[in-house]
Amino acid sequence: MITPKKLKGVLIIGIVTMSSLSVSKIAAQSQVASKALKMEVYTNPLLKEWTGPYNGVPQFDKMKLTDVTPALEKGMALHLQEIETIATSKATPTFENTIVAMEKAGSILNRVFTYYGILSANRSSPEFRKIQKEMAPKLSEYSSKISQNKALFERIKQVYEASLEKPLEADQQRVVELIYKSFEMQGAALDVAKKKRYAAINKELSGLYTQFSANVLADEEGYVTYINKDQLGGLSDPLVKAYAKAAKDRGKEESYAVTNTRSSMDPFLTYATERELRKKVWTTYYSRGDNGDAKDNNQIIAKILKLRKERVGLLGYKNYAEWRLQDRMAKTPENAMELMEAVWPAAIARVHEEVADMQAIATTDKITIEPWDYRYYAEKVRKKKYDLDSDEVKQYLQLDKLREGMFYVAGELFNFKFTAVEEGKVPVFNEDVKVWEVTDASSGAHIGLWYLDPFARVGKRSGAWATTYRNHTTFDGKKTVLSSNNSNFVKPAEGEPVLVSWDDATTFFHEFGHALHFLSSEVRYPMLNGGVRDYTEFQSQLLERWLSTDKVINTYLVHYKTGKPMPASLVTKIKKASTFNQGFATTEYLASALMDMKLHLADPSTIDIDAFEKETLAELKMPKELVMRHRTPHFGHVFSGEGYATAYYGYMWADVLTADAAEAFTEAPDGFYDKEVAKKLVKYLFAPRNAMDPAEAFKKFRGRDAKIEALMRDRGFPVSKM
Repeated sequence: MITPKKLKGVLIIGIVTMSSLSVSKIAAQSQVASKALKMEVYTNPLLKEWTGPYNGVPQFDKMKLTDVTPALEKGMALHLQEIETIATSKATPTFENTIVAMEKAGSILNRVFTYYGILSANRSSPEFRKIQKEMAPKLSEYSSKISQNKALFERIKQVYEASLEKPLEADQQRVVELIYKSFEMQGAALDVAKKKRYAAINKELSGLYTQFSANVLADEEGYVTYINKDQLGGLSDPLVKAYAKAAKDRGKEESYAVTNTRSSMDPFLTYATERELRKKVWTTYYSRGDNGDAKDNNQIIAKILKLRKERVGLLGYKNYAEWRLQDRMAKTPENAMELMEAVWPAAIARVHEEVADMQAIATTDKITIEPWDYRYYAEKVRKKKYDLDSDEVKQYLQLDKLREGMFYVAGELFNFKFTAVEEGKVPVFNEDVKVWEVTDASSGAHIGLWYLDPFARVGKRSGAWATTYRNHTTFDGKKTVLSSNNSNFVKPAEGEPVLVSWDDATTFFHEFGHALHFLSSEVRYPMLNGGVRDYTEFQSQLLERWLSTDKVINTYLVHYKTGKPMPASLVTKIKKASTFNQGFATTEYLASALMDMKLHLADPSTIDIDAFEKETLAELKMPKELVMRHRTPHFGHVFSGEGYATAYYGYMWADVLTADAAEAFTEAPDGFYDKEVAKKLVKYLFAPRNAMDPAEAFKKFRGRDAKIEALMRDRGFPVSKM
């Protein structure tokens, strides 16, 4: 997903692009041409300033594909003009005339990127993907023109060096340091020849990322498992109705459709009694991008790895991981690997225990556990070991009630109040999207809006994510937040509730944690709304803990038919089983994180992706009964862009922080609703965003560094095995 805030002052590699005009040509354009560009701002809907309530909102109902390309090209041209004005200024470089000017630049283009992001992630189509493919290299060129602008970098460097002699205010100093470091990492200090090659690599990578994503989405849309009414054994009534609707939406009135997404696949593998169908659904899902056809991603990944290594080699780094992690909490790939390797033995040991428990049951069915059996027999073990039926738990997990529970938590911890916005008052991009206004519960002050796009549909990327359409800043007049959560729950039949699994409910709370991070921001400058990847997952992972608090369970987890609260006996079972299946959960994730790192530490010159995956998993002694959460050919976190490349370990790093911070609440007098700890939580861990070094922020909250022992205790792993 393209997030406009990342294009302020510092440019990410391999994202959207623009006009092929050189900066010098743009700077030389006549006044007439400049006026023509500005006139376009008022005629193209995607360029127009946002109007309406709540300090202006995106006009999602005005989006048209025919407007995308011209809006991007005009927006980029205007931004490059602004950058050239800053770069060629004769005034002595200062924080105000260089850094603040950069932070202000590109506002029109940022609006375009908001629409572009929606069309890419929430409303993709073959027509849009064609535009994406055409624009990717242009956007990369645009990005390089800024990150490699020699005059601009010289001004940034002068401001940076001056700030070392005479420090600025704390947040201003951090902005300068972040911008300087980012430009340096993007090759701003390279010679002309290396800059040219660096830009060419970025351009090629941008096209590869776009193609990778398109291939995965095509496999998700193109492969659907249709079943008949005689093949529904084990499936709950709400799930059967949801599969029926999915089939009907695809013109298969008498069938049931298991779509090729996690939210559709996961419950099928957990409950379906037809083993061969489980195998088919499992194989279809885990083969995305790896079917040996025109949509196969293996060669694309190999090219990406080679280009990434060559690019960082121009900067003097041995490998991509060394370059990427220098500004993360881990700092080096060795530190990241040390954490993962400390947890891995305990994780796979737990898998072997889980498989033994499952095999004891499966043997009576004359079955040896295979990957497509894991969820199914794990559920049987759960029932036997804890007398806990996941399908019974789902009856108390209604999507709307979960949302209300999240609002309650936000009120208790952040003093936020959520009020539904009247339908039609704020434009949305799909009828399923709902909007709430967020205010301060005490003063009534407007903080922002929260958009929710909950359901899976054709053209929407899989998974769950959070993003913003506008971030909080105050340096150029206060801007309020427009935040969004996006999920892929299976849309129910008319009049039926949306019942979700405990895992899906946890993910719902997780992504809401990101939204609260956006909404609680108190930063002045756009740059500071970013974050360090192995830290920004921490806040959202921490919020997951409130799902299992008594106040949420007793009030919001009520039966979808009777309205009665979840019985205490069931709550007790859930809490007793809290570390159940941690072997599976930890191992499938950690295998992906280790694979990500090892791929980027390997020599990519002759790499065979399929073979490398198999050999690496064998070396790790990966249990044969499960697979990586994200197999390499569809590992979008890592190969559809660069946000998580060599950084997927960050979830585990954040898990250490999460487990330790959670213990701060459990040790407090009022537990997870302790007001004093909550104040520190907001003050140090949410409100500063990236205005404070993450390690320093955690120390201020906890009084010390985080300890891995908390993570091991949290997962029920023996600490002695570290």
